[in-house]
Amino acid sequence: MPSTSLPCRIDHFADLVDPRVDRTKRHALLDIVAIAVCGVICGADSWGEIEEFGHAKVTWLRSFLALPGGIPSHDTFGRVFAALDPTQFERCFLGWVRAFAKETAGEVIAVDGKTLRRSHDRLAGHGPLHLVSAWATERGVALGQVRVADHANEIVALPRLLETLVLDGAVVTVDAIGCQTAVAQAIVAGRADYVLALKGNQPATAEAVTTLFADARATSFDPLAYDAAETVEKGHGRIETRRCWAVSDPAFLAYLDPVGRWPGLRSVVLVEAERRVGSATSREARYYLSSLPGDAARLNAVVRAHWAIENQLHWVLDIAFREDESRVRTGHAAQNLAVLRRLALNLLRRERSTTVGIKAKRLKAGWDERYLLRILSS
Repeated sequence: MPSTSLPCRIDHFADLVDPRVDRTKRHALLDIVAIAVCGVICGADSWGEIEEFGHAKVTWLRSFLALPGGIPSHDTFGRVFAALDPTQFERCFLGWVRAFAKETAGEVIAVDGKTLRRSHDRLAGHGPLHLVSAWATERGVALGQVRVADHANEIVALPRLLETLVLDGAVVTVDAIGCQTAVAQAIVAGRADYVLALKGNQPATAEAVTTLFADARATSFDPLAYDAAETVEKGHGRIETRRCWAVSDPAFLAYLDPVGRWPGLRSVVLVEAERRVGSATSREARYYLSSLPGDAARLNAVVRAHWAIENQLHWVLDIAFREDESRVRTGHAAQNLAVLRRLALNLLRRERSTTVGIKAKRLKAGWDERYLLRILSS
């Protein structure tokens, strides 16, 4: 019999509905989930690797799991996670996140999509899995994700994701594809503010804002009510200057949105990023709609914070977890394995007794059971 209780909050998955028929339940569902969670933390990136982890750590696993059928085979892991309801699994993940990641007032929550490029199944006519994720930039935590249905786009998935999150007091940033009135409404309904990137998918609004800033800069913004701020960062052989202008002039906002399509709109924003590497200089201008007041310094920081979802979530999933290389594709398996990766990433980031990178933490957890237990209990 196991000598200790389940580590950390693996019991958040105790209410999962088992998709198997009774005669096939040789292994307890929670045992399968617990081994998978531990295996992914310790560097396993496939069902076969999770099985090998289980055999290597069977004595340690028996300290808190009954394992009446021993370690499940890789086929069992694959079948179970292919059949598990991904909505239920993500709901359990969300409960885990809420149990340890307390909300921070005013925190930037970045929302963006990511495609798992090798998860497609051409024979079955399925494209690669595309997920829209939310990332708490200050806490460094993946808050949740939803799948974008085949032949659909992120516009439909974004409100569904936002409805699952606790947004009260946050600032939600979304890339240009999410610059939609329905997305803005969902954010405001969650008692949060928004900063939405503005591009050609809102052509009339984008043209009006672009023209506004071109004319305003030519006349030193006279007579518009505006604010400006600038930051300069140096490192890795480059100098990056970010200049931000925020216009909150009521007359222009009324002209831009005369019937109030954009709920709570309080400012329009231009951020000009200039990067110098040696003698080469590049510039890029980006435009935004926001429900925040026209504080250029704050808006500049919020726009900058959005890129954390690329650098701290998507890039790490591809480099440290090899997500983009994963060929898992049967049933719901790819989506559920993506949840396991994000859960593991959250726990690895939360454990701060060592300053090495995520990949090194995964290796150390596989070598040192005491360190693995510390991660699970963090």
